[in-house]
Amino acid sequence: MTALTSVAEAVAVLLAAAPRPGPAAENPPLAEALGRVLAAPVQAVVSAPPVDNSAVDGFAVRLGDTSLDRRLPVSQRIAAGQAAQPLQRGTAARIFTGAPIPPGADAVVMQEHAEVDGLLVQFSRLPGSGANIRARGQDFAAGASVLMPGQVLRAQDIALAAAAGARHLPVVPRPKVAFFSTGDELMDVGQPDTLQAGDGSRIFDSNRPLVHALLTGLGCEPIDLGMVPDEREATASALRRAAARADLVLTTGGASVGEADHLVQVLRDAGALRLWRLAIKPGKPFAHAMLEGRPVLCLPGNPAAVLVGMLILCRPFLLRMQGVADVAPAGIPIPAGFALGSGQRETYLRVRLSVDGRGAPRLECHPNQSSGVLTAAVWADGLARVPAGAQVAVGDPLTYLPFSALARL
Repeated sequence: MTALTSVAEAVAVLLAAAPRPGPAAENPPLAEALGRVLAAPVQAVVSAPPVDNSAVDGFAVRLGDTSLDRRLPVSQRIAAGQAAQPLQRGTAARIFTGAPIPPGADAVVMQEHAEVDGLLVQFSRLPGSGANIRARGQDFAAGASVLMPGQVLRAQDIALAAAAGARHLPVVPRPKVAFFSTGDELMDVGQPDTLQAGDGSRIFDSNRPLVHALLTGLGCEPIDLGMVPDEREATASALRRAAARADLVLTTGGASVGEADHLVQVLRDAGALRLWRLAIKPGKPFAHAMLEGRPVLCLPGNPAAVLVGMLILCRPFLLRMQGVADVAPAGIPIPAGFALGSGQRETYLRVRLSVDGRGAPRLECHPNQSSGVLTAAVWADGLARVPAGAQVAVGDPLTYLPFSALARL
């Protein structure tokens, strides 16, 4: 029997096959750019701050004219947004946070260290040169690239773009992903009567709603092509239709070795199969192919295997398609609160982050790790990676992958 492909090798194959985004880009306004992937550098049209300004409310002074035993006349008042006049020798300027530093001043004394008597001010403490002054261009200089392509835009990135003078942001178009489920046992959730009247051999298709939600969270445009029966010609036809409509084809079910599993055979006969059967649990019957110039990713049919396959295998592919450079999930080492026997495949457990009696973090493992159980995924808040062949004892560190980080761009 052909050896199973490791997860690391499979991800490398997938990333090498992921199409890069083309030169075309969308240009939404800032308010619509959250969660999109930047397609080009954003350059500042101004410096921030545009001039030296005050970091505090206080008094701008020339330190050479100032001493603790001297009272200085207040020669001007400078608020944020106002122009400053040159500071007269032997005077202080009342200044507020964000206001421009008057030419000639070399420090700002905080108002907490000042005693004002009419138009005169005396200080109880003097700062060093340059104190409480935010220098021109301290944040960024005009012409600097403040954001680089390939990053997923967060709220703080959008704020930085606004500070740099950008009104719109060039972003990568959302990849179109056509997907369908295979299986004669499946039916839509809109058909409850069929299930109630039947013999229990049919089930609601939960995979398509799961895939649709994950694709949306990962920045894609989902195209739901419904369900396909376990027939060879129907499978081949569905693959061709999907390839004609999208940048990527994604399927669930029909990728194993059963007589009714036609996906892999159709792709193999077309000379398109590049990857099949991985050393991963759950999700061994994962496949990858290229069909009519379009990448195809085939997930198993069990819902937990679909979840793991989407997050561990498809997610890096989908991010790379959008130009994201760092696609590896950020794992956190957390001690296991359970023991586990060794397995021959790299295993992804549905776990929950908790604390022990001393308040230290630990991972709880759901008792039912069956690939057909969805309630374990709802109970959990992430996955724990267990290397192939590892024997887990209580307290052993495992890589914890929070769903909150995996399921979104």
